[in-house]
Amino acid sequence: MTNIIVALPKPEDARGIKNVLVRNGFRVTGVCTTGAQAISLADGQGDGIILCSFKLADMVYSELHDCMPCGFEMLLLASGRLLSECTGNGIVCLSLPLKVNDLVSTVGMMCEGIERRRRKARSKPRVRNVEEEADIRAAKELLMSRNHLTEEEAHRYLQKCSMDSGTNLAETARMALSMLRG
Repeated sequence: MTNIIVALPKPEDARGIKNVLVRNGFRVTGVCTTGAQAISLADGQGDGIILCSFKLADMVYSELHDCMPCGFEMLLLASGRLLSECTGNGIVCLSLPLKVNDLVSTVGMMCEGIERRRRKARSKPRVRNVEEEADIRAAKELLMSRNHLTEEEAHRYLQKCSMDSGTNLAETARMALSMLRG
């Protein structure tokens, strides 16, 4: 689920927005009145949305945007006059007065985008470090010399063992090394 932080200068407005979002199935991880509090809450989380107004007690939206962790997106709530200054900077904007349906659908759209990026990041192959590569190479060499396999056959053997045991290839190679050497 996507982390949502509501940062508005009036605590009662922030709580009201939080209640609307929670009633519509979103998880609000924090409510605050300053940009510094929003940044502090966001720092402990990987990604999410900071929903804020044009001006907070300690900074304006652009300063908060510059200080947000890289995985976070901003949803700016402001009057139409102020929003005209905010175009073209990667910030999603909603004009005030706010319509509940607009808020819910916009937050939903932003959450879907964040979830899509998470899935894409998970599907990327993990990069192995030098030690893991060395273990895999050593296990293949040992299999090749002991069992008279080609490198491709040794690699496929390690892959199959890895899939059968539910461990990653480097861990499987380390297990094979300990069994074949010991």
